[in-house]
Amino acid sequence: MRVADKEAPIHIKQTGKEPDTADRKHPSYPEKSKKKKNNGKKQSFFRKLAGVLHLWLGLISGIVIIIVALTGAIYAFQPELTDAFQPYQFVEKAAGPMLPVSKIRSIAENQLPGKTVSRITFSGAERSAGVSFNKKKEGYYYMVYINPYNGKVLKVKDMDRDFFRQVLNGHMHLWLPDPVGHYIVIYAALVFGLIIISGIVLWWPKKWNKSARKQGFSIKLNASPKRLNYDLHNVLGFYASWVMIFVVFTGLVWGFDAVRNAEYWVFSGGKKYPAKEKVATVKPPRQQHAFDGDPLDRIDAQVRERYNIGIGRTQFLFPSGEKGKGNLTVRYFPEQKRSFNADYLVFDPYTAVMLPAGVRGKYADADGGDKANRLNYDIHTGAIGGLPLRMVIFLAALVTASLPVTGFYIWWGKRKKK
Repeated sequence: MRVADKEAPIHIKQTGKEPDTADRKHPSYPEKSKKKKNNGKKQSFFRKLAGVLHLWLGLISGIVIIIVALTGAIYAFQPELTDAFQPYQFVEKAAGPMLPVSKIRSIAENQLPGKTVSRITFSGAERSAGVSFNKKKEGYYYMVYINPYNGKVLKVKDMDRDFFRQVLNGHMHLWLPDPVGHYIVIYAALVFGLIIISGIVLWWPKKWNKSARKQGFSIKLNASPKRLNYDLHNVLGFYASWVMIFVVFTGLVWGFDAVRNAEYWVFSGGKKYPAKEKVATVKPPRQQHAFDGDPLDRIDAQVRERYNIGIGRTQFLFPSGEKGKGNLTVRYFPEQKRSFNADYLVFDPYTAVMLPAGVRGKYADADGGDKANRLNYDIHTGAIGGLPLRMVIFLAALVTASLPVTGFYIWWGKRKKK
């Protein structure tokens, strides 16, 4: 029997037609009575809790999520954009060997007198050597790019004015001072993890019939603005969640030692994460004074005996302690755009004696926990799957940035209705 016009929902009054099944199920569709809306069944406590968490956590953290997601999406293509717009990253391969590390260091120090080198990176046979001067306490960060074959200075760059440096600062710290920005971001990531879980709970259909599948997996493009906004939030949010859950987890591994230790424990078969102080307590042997010449060149020679620095990336990380105290670490990455399979070597910077690696050593010797920890960066950025996966993460990050906006619009519409 047809419903009387005065009692019919606005959908019927305007069109004269019964709405389709998906529109009836949509939250904005007006119901006749409370009894019919719930079909005599109360919503479960678990689903109610998920709804409350999803709403209020989303409202509280929305701005932070938008900033972190958008900056992450931009940074996903940092390698390609850097290569395209920074020609000083490249050099012509020469017939002879690359200059020793001590020579590269000396050339860079002449460009920035009084400043301390923190890292030197060889990025392959056809790329410039990058010398980093990065001291947070003293408030400076510069990069000097040098041709590794002839020593020509190609670029001296203030990294505080670098576009991608600012994007990364926004992603990691919201452009706020440390540690304030860092803590806001990592706790927002924790909150976003809860939002993802509660969102999946709310999305999950009570019955897996044809109508529920259609509404849950597809967007009705010719629907009303309210319905379209709901679909964009509900459907796109569901798809993005399965990507972002891995991005969020890997971010939490960096943010919280407890998460990192738990990951190591699970994948190592119950082992504790190694103590960081292990390397510092190792004393070099008595024959430490047997080497002649610059210890840095001796370290360089040992590295080149083991690896071809014309392939992949080789980084020399200088001691960051007061008055140069500490060990020198060398990281060799066999690939340009992936980091998980690197080898770590530790040296005494004054004697060139190789020391036990401690927490992280050669990739071939790593256990399951160490390999899992190493994979975090490549999973977080999508580098583990190359350009196709980074494109997926880029799209998922864009969707994530839109979710607080579409979610707010849904909440505001219901609030106005009430």
